[in-house]
Amino acid sequence: MIHKINHKFLAAVSILVGTVIGAGILGIPYVVSQSGFLIGAAWIVILGIVILITNLYLGEIALRTKKDHQLPGYAGKYLGKTGRIIMLAAAIFGFYAALLAYLVGEGESFSSLFFGHVNYALYFGIAFWLALTWFIYHGYDALKKGESVGVAVLLLLILAISIGFAPDISLENLKYINYSNLMIPFGVILFALLGFSVLPELEKVLGKDKKNLMKKSIIWGTLIPIVVYLIFALVVVGFLGGGINEIATLSLGKFFVLLGIFTMFTSFLALSFALRDTLIWDLKISKFKAWLFTAVVPLILYFLVMFCGFATFSTILSIGGTLSGGVMGILILLMVRNAKKYGDDKPAYSIPYMWPLIILFILLFIAGIVFDLWHLFG
Repeated sequence: MIHKINHKFLAAVSILVGTVIGAGILGIPYVVSQSGFLIGAAWIVILGIVILITNLYLGEIALRTKKDHQLPGYAGKYLGKTGRIIMLAAAIFGFYAALLAYLVGEGESFSSLFFGHVNYALYFGIAFWLALTWFIYHGYDALKKGESVGVAVLLLLILAISIGFAPDISLENLKYINYSNLMIPFGVILFALLGFSVLPELEKVLGKDKKNLMKKSIIWGTLIPIVVYLIFALVVVGFLGGGINEIATLSLGKFFVLLGIFTMFTSFLALSFALRDTLIWDLKISKFKAWLFTAVVPLILYFLVMFCGFATFSTILSIGGTLSGGVMGILILLMVRNAKKYGDDKPAYSIPYMWPLIILFILLFIAGIVFDLWHLFG
């Protein structure tokens, strides 16, 4: 029995960690270098705590609800039809922001790998889009399993970078602080910490043991990415200082560029399938139309970005983090009180309803949204 429980716990933690640690981590060193490592590290810890508590609240909401739901379903139950629509819109926006960022990242990475510069990024981005669109159209769902391989490669990448560059860390690079860029790391770090969508799935993985292991799985599954991000930012910023590309691997040599390409490939594929399935299940549209919206919208956005130049890799991640993650986080926090009052099941754990803290978190999410919109359009 112990072995069985441990196996489920490890599976649940692995799923949450694998969902949270995606290719978004490649944008963290750049934004941290803009503000300075100490400010960036503080944001990783602060937002890590905010997301940890929000995740625990979401876990409690799931445990208080007998029927299984995805996030829009929970929002519909506890916030009504409007809450469901806003949650669904925020989730879909987040999918598109991530897919767009990875198209930009893959185009620049391939161009850098073969030519040493990003002048041909547009052509490589289109070629990458064509290849992935073909995979998705033909429904090679087995390739979704590649995400776990991608996460393993990404962790190996972080380990290799940490071992390889740690001896050359400069304390001077870590001492730099720029208070005028205080909010710059916010959105990218928030994006990299998001794993709301997978938390309802942990219930299914844990099965009958969810009452005993849900809280523990959420805590460990959230803390591990926080530690990984701190180490990654420390090593890369400590080694390179301010000379970091928006896609961190482009500053570390072709071997790391290749690994970065692979991690973005697996993330793009997994997100595309997830978006396609969301459109089919939640919007009740046909499989072909779902594929069309999954494929065409990111390409249109990609052309707008490349030809108009209104956003970059880190900007897209930041907007995705604040608008999608921020709105979803606010809705989860607003659900808590109603779930405690109207939930139809007894949860294994209960997080105290700390309304001053919830208001503080909501204001923090709103501040991030306002800053990013002002930074983008101001």
